[in-house]
Amino acid sequence: MFTGIVEEIGTVLEAADGLLKIEATTVTQDTKLGDSIAINGVDLTVMEMTDSMMAFNVMPETYRRSNLIKLSAGDRVNLERSVRPTDRLSGHIVRGVVETTCRIAAIEPEVDAVVVHYEAPADYLRFIVVKGPVCLDGTSLTVVDKTETTFAVSLVQYTQEHTNILGREIGDEVNLETDILARYVAELLAARGLSA
Repeated sequence: MFTGIVEEIGTVLEAADGLLKIEATTVTQDTKLGDSIAINGVDLTVMEMTDSMMAFNVMPETYRRSNLIKLSAGDRVNLERSVRPTDRLSGHIVRGVVETTCRIAAIEPEVDAVVVHYEAPADYLRFIVVKGPVCLDGTSLTVVDKTETTFAVSLVQYTQEHTNILGREIGDEVNLETDILARYVAELLAARGLSA
């Protein structure tokens, strides 16, 4: 489990079929083989590491649902270590199980903030609510607007500076994990023949 509070922006060293190597220094501290690390919000298991590098195997299912297949050497990725029972939950409950990708539709400066609009598939957009949480490339954010085909988040300066979000361009794919609580409620209602 993760919080969606990005700890470090790492650099892709190698992205081959089924293998991902990331250069990092902060998230390698107190990390051991077998630990979970969120890379752009995708929970991967450390299979090899040094003080400044971690390597991960990537399954075909992960490639199908995320933007990891598009990574190449030099790309910047958001990194977070998994939560320990004693940590504060500063973001929201993030499982690191990316459901799909969405596309950046617009980027608009707003005083010191930046509002980013995303186009999302309807099947996932239904789990997104204004003032509710969403996880984009592993970053916990609050939804500030929603239409029939898009949703928007507003980035404070800290998030602008400490994530890879503003390194993206209009049309780029971003990993999306909707709120797990909303998904559970929808499943329970559906099991009872009700709609969410």
